[in-house]
Amino acid sequence: MFHVVLVEPEIPPNTGNVIRLCANSGAQLHLIHPLGFVMEDKQLRRAGLDYREWADVREHTDFDRFLRDVKPTRLFACSTKGERLYHQVHYRENDALVFGAETRGLSPEMMARFSSEEIVRIPMVPDSRSLNLSNAVSVILFEAWRQHDFAGSVDAQAAAN
Repeated sequence: MFHVVLVEPEIPPNTGNVIRLCANSGAQLHLIHPLGFVMEDKQLRRAGLDYREWADVREHTDFDRFLRDVKPTRLFACSTKGERLYHQVHYRENDALVFGAETRGLSPEMMARFSSEEIVRIPMVPDSRSLNLSNAVSVILFEAWRQHDFAGSVDAQAAAN
């Protein structure tokens, strides 16, 4: 299992989409406060549909509390400022993929916690700013899951039989 960490997410539909993504991939979602919305937000519910009950979503007061409570194996900051491409990492179970707020990304203080090897980016054409948060999470999470032959999926179970 992988951990998706959204640090101070701001836009309810993005978080709703990530809830749905985590429910369908078996990843655990961690929301780091403060949130830019309340969890009962109707836009969040609409985007997440009925997947909230299927997703493992945990809230943490801050990033250090997340680290103490979860103890991920490794951390990868996902940022347009990364030098390493996301697919160049061999992901391990219990790795955490850390994403910043939609309008500002990860703060300089948060980025300072990661080595250059731990900051990954998604390639884009020149002069692009960034992908939508939920799309970026999808790209990187599915690469990590692909490297593990989509363990836990219907397809992995069928291949085992």
